[in-house]
Amino acid sequence: VQLQASGGGLVQAGGSLRLSCAASGRIFSRYAMGWYRQAPGKQRELVAVITSGGSATYADSVKGRFTISRDNARKTVYLQMDSLKPEDAAVYYCAAGSGVDRWAGWGQGTQVTVSS
Repeated sequence: VQLQASGGGLVQAGGSLRLSCAASGRIFSRYAMGWYRQAPGKQRELVAVITSGGSATYADSVKGRFTISRDNARKTVYLQMDSLKPEDAAVYYCAAGSGVDRWAGWGQGTQVTVSS
């Protein structure tokens, strides 16, 4: 599976961004999809996961502020990020596969910068 992430940019604290991740392939609907992020000097961390059935889980740090969703017809997963904080700044990556630690492919990353 090939993934193309987009939607990153510069936003002020308290603002919003929506990331998109478009996938290739015919079996997108069967994939779990995830969003990760990596800030400079830190390990990559899981932000959100959505199963093929549409169930979503979130890191505690983003619960109530971020929403993951998917559009199987468009083969795209989204990450709506609201009430952004400077600590949300990172490169965001999407992943597709059977689930956490069982990813079949990764997107190239999109930079999110949050100014205070």
